[in-house]
Amino acid sequence: MQPMTQPTLFIPHGGGPCFFMDPNGGPPDPMWQPMEAYLAGLIDSLPERPKAILLISGHWEEAMPTVHAGTGQPLLYDYGGFPEHTYRLRWDAPSAPDVAMRAKELLEGAGFPVGIERERGWDHGVFIPMKVAVPGADIPLAQLSLRHDLDPAAHIAMGRALAPLRDEGVLIVGSGMSFHNLRVRGVPATAPSEEWDAALTAAVTDPDPARRAERVSAWDQLPHAHFSHPREEHLLPLMVALGAGGDGPAVRDYRDTVMGWVVSGYRFG
Repeated sequence: MQPMTQPTLFIPHGGGPCFFMDPNGGPPDPMWQPMEAYLAGLIDSLPERPKAILLISGHWEEAMPTVHAGTGQPLLYDYGGFPEHTYRLRWDAPSAPDVAMRAKELLEGAGFPVGIERERGWDHGVFIPMKVAVPGADIPLAQLSLRHDLDPAAHIAMGRALAPLRDEGVLIVGSGMSFHNLRVRGVPATAPSEEWDAALTAAVTDPDPARRAERVSAWDQLPHAHFSHPREEHLLPLMVALGAGGDGPAVRDYRDTVMGWVVSGYRFG
């Protein structure tokens, strides 16, 4: 049976292991619970359960787009200063080297040189949100890196190249944060992040796909852009999700305030 076409997603992955701070497995701080609920409902919100996930995290950059095609990879606890038990969290989903190699084929067909990596662990931009979204760890996953130059147009083009995966039962997920300035929290962040979020959402949800891509590529011209992203690695997964979403509708399907930051998630296609 032909798989149903999947949308693409840009999701917030929270702050460090924020959903798993209780050593006894209790709920997170109330501040993080709406985001946890959003992530927990992602799979049920899809047209059907995906056969695999291709995830682009704001925590992996290489000189060229690089696919993780290994098996049995460890987790990469790339956060610091958290309780000891958060360095023993597990999310033991199977890898998807076939999806990784298919992504490589599609990207190379669009003119991108692509690297292959088999040893790196899944970073917390992968396993923290996926541990919420897929608690049974029963959907295979492949990871794709960002390109270190963080060129927005190039990442949108990468997404366009990857779009055929959607018709093959693969869910493409960009994992980052729509606001990511760790140096400012609370009241000083709220008003600027609200203005930034409104402008970003207007660009992301522009009904004209070509204009949508142009406006999001020019993210640094939006109000409070560099306040919201002193470095834009957490925004670039959005570009890939947008490109892969094609000409279909673009909607914001999550918005909340955490740590004083207005944070949004988006769905394409």
